[in-house]
Amino acid sequence: MLDVSAFLGIATTYVRYKQVQALLGQEEKTLHKTNQLGLVLGTISSSGMCVVANFQKTTLFAMHIVGAVMTFGIGALYIVVQSLLSFHMQPHLHSKTIFSIRLSIAVWTIASIISMFVSSVVMYSSLPGVDVAQKLHWSPGEMGYTAHIISTISEWSLAFSFISFFFTYIRDFQKINLRAETELQNHHLYDSLHDARSANQSEASALLTGNI
Repeated sequence: MLDVSAFLGIATTYVRYKQVQALLGQEEKTLHKTNQLGLVLGTISSSGMCVVANFQKTTLFAMHIVGAVMTFGIGALYIVVQSLLSFHMQPHLHSKTIFSIRLSIAVWTIASIISMFVSSVVMYSSLPGVDVAQKLHWSPGEMGYTAHIISTISEWSLAFSFISFFFTYIRDFQKINLRAETELQNHHLYDSLHDARSANQSEASALLTGNI
């Protein structure tokens, strides 16, 4: 499921990139570079979900953490970049309300990351010598239990902040159409025109020989 979500995330970030690219003027070079940065960050963040999905926490903890940093850490930077673009695009391209919503979600995302990081540090430091990654069952009152609950809530809060941010694209995407057009460079698939003519002559010769 996360692999499918990663594909949809990459597709969403690409559509957003193309939309902003079309809306910005050619003279706004700084914003175009910021938009390109957003595409890179969004692609890395979405790819991180594949890492998280294919390297479970209980099997390969280090790679799971790398995937989490890609997804949430880089993803938070993507949200900040898009909020910055929204700031420069309002009010002439969209309303101030959209910018305010995206800025609020960016603050929500950063607050969730800080909460998750701090609570995780407290949890691991309170359980020295314990393989927390392999610990699947927690009991109320147990050392590190409160930090574990806060970390879990923060992680879910972070995930919901990401989903909420993508929801802000819905109205924007209702105002764009993307088309894939086929443009033929040649009317054959040979490397050169000479190869195409040689093949046609050989085919014609074979047909004539067959008729005789």
